[in-house]
Amino acid sequence: MDQTKQEDYGYGLFPERKARKFESFRLNLKYQGMLQIAMDTSPHAKLLLQAMQGSGCPVSKDRHFSCEDCDGTVSGGFDATVSQIVLCQNNIHQQSHMNRVVTHELIHAFDHCRAHVDWFDNFRHLACSEIRAASLSGDCSFSSEAARLNFGLKQHHQECVRGRALRSILAVRKIDTAEAEKIVDEVFDTCFNDHAPFGRIPHGAKDAKFAHRHYENRDRYYANL
Repeated sequence: MDQTKQEDYGYGLFPERKARKFESFRLNLKYQGMLQIAMDTSPHAKLLLQAMQGSGCPVSKDRHFSCEDCDGTVSGGFDATVSQIVLCQNNIHQQSHMNRVVTHELIHAFDHCRAHVDWFDNFRHLACSEIRAASLSGDCSFSSEAARLNFGLKQHHQECVRGRALRSILAVRKIDTAEAEKIVDEVFDTCFNDHAPFGRIPHGAKDAKFAHRHYENRDRYYANL
């Protein structure tokens, strides 16, 4: 599936990055503060940061995050070539949104750390991480979906995850919709049921706090066995 001649891997959505103006790893003061709040207070982000530290991939705010102006259709991205999370400062305006974007992109970073993810040539790897990020970040939580006026029926969470993963793939890869749907379907069950490092789907802040406490105390449980 060689599409390298026309494929830009989604860099067109991040014009400053495409022009390689990101090398200073800059953060303006407003978004530096919002990012710090997310890292300090979001139970989702705190768990992921600890899990990456434990996996040998410590995260530095100054090195691994960059706030940039992006295409109006995206809020963030993970640049695997430099192991850096992009936060779209022109599209993130609320702290709750910042928390979700940081969490979503940290899930990609965690997958990049723990697995040999071929982001550029293996669509199944990309689909798997997008499924996990949509499911575990809060993108498809009841409150997030209610804010979009999407009120679900049975298995609404799964359908939300499937749809968001599909749209993410189509945004960053030159692939037709039918093929993307086929790839998402092929990996969906396995990747949807991979809840690492949360151990469960954190449907809200309460679930995420419980998962974070469980992660912090995991060594105590093993020591008492």
